[in-house]
Amino acid sequence: MKKVTKAVIPAAGLGTRVLPATKAQPKEMLVIVDKPSLQYIVEELVESGITDIVIITGRNKNSIEDHFDYSYELEETLKEKEKDELLEKVKHLSEIANIFYVRQNHPLGLGHAILKAKPFIGDDPFVIALGDDIVYNEKTATSQLIETYEKYGASVLGVQEVPKEDVTKYGIVKPSEILDSKTVGVEDFVEKPSIEEAPSTMACLGRYLLDGKIFKFLEETEAGKGGEIQLTDAILKMLKAGNKVVAHNFEGKRYDIGNKIGLLKANIEFGLRNEETRDDLIKYLKEELKI
Repeated sequence: MKKVTKAVIPAAGLGTRVLPATKAQPKEMLVIVDKPSLQYIVEELVESGITDIVIITGRNKNSIEDHFDYSYELEETLKEKEKDELLEKVKHLSEIANIFYVRQNHPLGLGHAILKAKPFIGDDPFVIALGDDIVYNEKTATSQLIETYEKYGASVLGVQEVPKEDVTKYGIVKPSEILDSKTVGVEDFVEKPSIEEAPSTMACLGRYLLDGKIFKFLEETEAGKGGEIQLTDAILKMLKAGNKVVAHNFEGKRYDIGNKIGLLKANIEFGLRNEETRDDLIKYLKEELKI
C-alpha cells in the first residue's frame, strides 16, 4: 500500500455566497483571526503527513501564490526590526510544504478541477480538501481519513451526520455494511437528494481520500447539470466498477467559510482559542451581550 503524501485543494470557485468580499479577493484568502482560511487547510494537511500539495486556482487568485511564496522585502524588514516571532511566522509559510499551482481555466465543476491535478498525482492515492471547509480537532480530519485508508485499503469519503432537513445541501451516502463504529461501506452516493429520497443523513463534508484510479473515471464522466463534471459521478463509476469505497464519520467541528455565518462563527470560535485574542474577545462579548 502506497503512503499518502499528496493532496489537492480545489480553490478556483468564485465565492458568490460571500460577495462583495470576494469580488477582488479569493474566498480562500478571507481572514480568520490572523490567517487566511486556506492556511488552516494547508496546515491540517502538513500536520497529517502530506508533503506535496497542488492548489487548483482560477483568475484573480494570485494572492494565494503570493501568500505561500518567499517575500524578501518583508523578511528583511522584519529581520532589521528584530521582530523575530513575526519573521518565523512569515518564513514558515514559504517552507511549509512543496506547493504547486494549476489553473482551472474554465469553471466546469469540482470533477474538472480535480482532473487538472492528474499529471501531479499520477496513480498515487491522494487527499482532497475543499477550500471552503475548515475542520477543528486535536486529531486532524485528514489523519483520520489516512488511518481509515490504511486500515481498509479503500478510497474514503469524509462524512458527518447532518440534520435531515439539510440533506438537500450535500452529497449523501447510502451505506452498505458497518465496518466499525465510525466507518461503513458505500453502496451509493447521491448528490443533493430531496429529503424523501435521501438514503441516510451521512453527508460528505469537504474531505476525501481517493485512489489515483479516480482520474480514469473522471475522464469518462460526461458533464451534467450546468455543464459541470461532478466528482460524485466519477466516484460512483469507480464504485460500480468494483473498487471499494468507504465512508468515515470523522471527528471535528467543521466550518463552512464559503458562507457568511460560517465565516463569522469561525472567527469567533478561533478567536476564543487564540491566546492573543481570547481574553479581550471574552470581555467584549460579555459587555455587548450582557452575559
